[in-house]
Amino acid sequence: MPPATVITNSNPRILPWKLSAPATRGFLQRSHIRRTQPPTLMSSSLSSISVRSSSSLTQQPLRSSLAIISQLSCYCVKSLMLSLLVVRICRYAVLGAGFAGLSVAWHLLQHSPQELNVSIDIYDEDGIGGGASGVSGGLLHPYSPKVKLLWRGADCWRESLNLLTIAEAAMGSQELNSDSREFVQNSNGSIIRRRFKTDFIHFRGILRPAVSLKHLNLLNNNAQKCLDSCQIESIDGDAAQVLVPNLYAPLNSAFYMPEAINIHPQHYLKALFLACENLAKDLSTSGFKGKELHLHKMSINNLRELEGEYSAVIVCLGARAVFLPELSGKLPLRTCRGVIAHLQLPDDISEVYPDHSPSILSDAWLAVRGPRNLHLGSTWEWNSRNYSPDVPPDEASKALEELLPKASAIYPAIENWVFTGASAGLRAMPPLTPHGSLPLLGCLDDFVGGSHTCKYWLFGGLGSRGLLYHGWLGKLMAQAVLSCDEDLLPSELTDWRNKKKR
Repeated sequence: MPPATVITNSNPRILPWKLSAPATRGFLQRSHIRRTQPPTLMSSSLSSISVRSSSSLTQQPLRSSLAIISQLSCYCVKSLMLSLLVVRICRYAVLGAGFAGLSVAWHLLQHSPQELNVSIDIYDEDGIGGGASGVSGGLLHPYSPKVKLLWRGADCWRESLNLLTIAEAAMGSQELNSDSREFVQNSNGSIIRRRFKTDFIHFRGILRPAVSLKHLNLLNNNAQKCLDSCQIESIDGDAAQVLVPNLYAPLNSAFYMPEAINIHPQHYLKALFLACENLAKDLSTSGFKGKELHLHKMSINNLRELEGEYSAVIVCLGARAVFLPELSGKLPLRTCRGVIAHLQLPDDISEVYPDHSPSILSDAWLAVRGPRNLHLGSTWEWNSRNYSPDVPPDEASKALEELLPKASAIYPAIENWVFTGASAGLRAMPPLTPHGSLPLLGCLDDFVGGSHTCKYWLFGGLGSRGLLYHGWLGKLMAQAVLSCDEDLLPSELTDWRNKKKR
């Protein structure tokens, strides 16, 4: 009998088996598995046990018993090794808890093979939506400023709506659970229950007044090529004022997207994280192998901090990716800080922003947060390295000086609103391509160094369209990571790597 074997593993957190091809559901074939370490022999004292012939065993009961024990031991070792083939733990690190990071986490859970144990660690020092995603305007539509359908706009629009539906369902189920309600004390001292807020999706549409005669014909032509699921209606100034009282359409023309959506990004991201938690629990209790999800409020300042701990590391840090030492100066991204002003209508003004009225896009945008609350954005401070969400008074004053004239040109009533605060985010702006400004996706092993195979990945450069891109591209990124196959990503999004090599 050949000597028995044992498996050594220098890192006990990772089982020493690795998929060399995507596993199919239901059965993990041997051809999909290769060893990352050669097995070592057991000690000679154990391997010296041998099995004699059956005739010898019948004459020596003691030796027969030892032989049976030896056979059982070999069977147990083989069973253990077979179980290692099936029970494999895949650990993934997702850096960033914004639109990109949470979309990747959701799709890693959803698309991971049934027979794999999957553990996902999300790292973000500011928590859910603490970066640029959380302070974005939350205006969702698949069109450029000239109302032209963006690259793969239909796919991006569809998958973003799908994630919104998933997040809304997760928050709705949370409300139905009595444990999900907060207990608060009202003014008379009694304890009451207060439900979580779920109205983070507002189906109010978006309106874009035409402000340039030069582009008016182009806008009309592009509007005729809109999606059936997100139509664009060309309307005159009177119709625009019915939608938004006090609106001014300088060219007596506007473009209305009734199916476009306005979300509250912070509330949406928290609901999406809740959906991820629910999915991990549901998969773990429905016949799948264990699925785990953990959020760590800490920063990763060096990718090598994670060396040897994970099957893959996906960098979804937005502009902060350029500060990682392994990527500094290597990514074709420009940073841009944007300040958003928060405005409120005073109590002594009775004419509120109507519930049915759309948000407004122009040289500045107005994102409606309620009848008496608006967000006005955004400034563009190129090459800034300030990613703090806090806005000091002098920066806020400068932002108002820039934004208010742009807003009052199409919505003069903005002068009745008062400034209540500001927030800011640092965007990662990608380079311009023949298809527009597209996000950067792909494998980073060449940048990090070492003998890795599709271990480090980038999902960044979403610019000001993170809400539109995050659903579809997060799905593609998760599938590429699970399969260790960069070719699953559209070449338009990975071509930046080839340009860096040239």
